[in-house]
Order: sequence, then structure tokens, then C-alpha cells
Amino acid sequence: MKTRVLSAIVMLAIFIPLLIIGNTPFSILMTLLAVVGFYELIRVRETKKQFPQLIKIIAYLMVIFFTIFNFDSVQFMNVVDFRIISLIIFIFLSPMVLLNDTKKYNLNDALFIIGSLLFIGMSFNLIIITRNFDIHYIIYLLIVTSITDTFAYITGNLIGRTKLSPKISPKKSWEGLIGGSIAGVIAAVVFFITVINPNISLVLIILITLLLTLLGQLGDLIFSSIKRYYNVKDFSELIPGHGGILDRFDSMIFVVLGFVLFVSIL
Repeated sequence: MKTRVLSAIVMLAIFIPLLIIGNTPFSILMTLLAVVGFYELIRVRETKKQFPQLIKIIAYLMVIFFTIFNFDSVQFMNVVDFRIISLIIFIFLSPMVLLNDTKKYNLNDALFIIGSLLFIGMSFNLIIITRNFDIHYIIYLLIVTSITDTFAYITGNLIGRTKLSPKISPKKSWEGLIGGSIAGVIAAVVFFITVINPNISLVLIILITLLLTLLGQLGDLIFSSIKRYYNVKDFSELIPGHGGILDRFDSMIFVVLGFVLFVSIL
């Protein structure tokens, strides 16, 4: 527990100042986290089959490019350049023909890299854009994520009886999910109407925040399912007591992906 607390303090000491500064320093941090997150997905996949080294190097470069693309934008619409997506598809499907060896590289490998690259790159790029848009919105999302996770854990430990998804995450319960969502909604809604927009419809912000708390917990379960499939406890050992970047950002990734669906009405 001591190691976990110390690691959390160090993470916050790095993250909070860069979040406040924003701009290039925060974008660089998010890009580094995206690269590490992509590495962690590749790492668990390579417990079953190795990727060609050159393809991995190109993939890391594309993650950097995709995450940092339009890093100074404040627009959630039309920020994805389809030329980049087309380039990614060409780059990672072509080696199937060039290598002509399905044992070294096949369609499953190509689609895993393409999907992981777009998923991680887009998610961390959206975190950057959300911070550019308004620091208060990224704080709102962090409150949704952190309070929901914390109280889901506390509620689950105290009164959790009904298993939520025992095959994926045996310790999670429906009581924990409900408790986490209630606490997350209360804390995040109070912050939103106090700091961001006191005139917003209370029903609307409650419903959106509730959905975001559920999406965050869904993200946690999805990443747990990935670890379960590849039979690993954590995505990496980068953060003592916490695991890897994806172990810490699993909920946040899904919350920010959900947030972009509603940002136009907030």
C-alpha cells in the first residue's frame, strides 16, 4: 500500500503541473503515455506471437504522429485526417504481401496493429484536444473517472455481493458499479454546475455524467478482459503498485471517447 501511495503522489506531481500548463508540455506527456500504452498492448499480444521488428518501429512512429496530430486544436469535429488513416492501412497491410509469410505476419497481426494504433492514438489525442478546449472539462472527466473508480472499489469491498462479470473481473460487483456511479455523478455534476455551466439542464448533465461513469467502468472491464485473454496480471510494471499506463488510463480512455459524443450539447 505504501508503494502504491508513493507512486500515486509521484504521478500527480508530474501530471498536475503539466495539466495546468497545457499546450506543448501536456501534449508531449500525453504522447509519451500513448507510446507506452501502445507498447503495453503490443507486449501482451507478443506473449502469443512476435511482430517483425521493423513493423513495430514504424507503428511506434505512427502512434506518435497520430497522437500529436493537431495537438494545438480546440475542435472536436473534423480533426481526423482520413489521409493519415489511409496511410496507416497501406503501411500495415502491405507487409502481408511483401513478407509473404503468414507465420511472420498475417491479417490478424496487421489488424491488431491498425486497431491498437488508431484506438490509442485517437484516445490520447482527444485528451489533448479536451485540455485545449477548456481545462475545466478535462478536470470534469478526471473527477468522473477517479471518483467512480474509488467509490466502486469502496462500495464493492463493503457491500459487494452480486458479481458483475466473474469471468473477467471476479472482484467487481453490481453494488460497486452502482455505488461508483452514484458518487461519480454527484461529484462531477456539482463541479460542472458550479465551475463550468450553472445554467445547464440538471437532468441533462446528470444523464450524461451517469453514462460517462458507466462507460468508464465498461472500459475497466474491457481492458481486464484483454488481460484475462492474454493471461497477464497487469499491462506492465511501469508504475509500482499500479501496473502500467493502460491499467491507470483504462477508464479515462472510454470516458473521453464518450465525452466527445456529447461535447456539442454541453
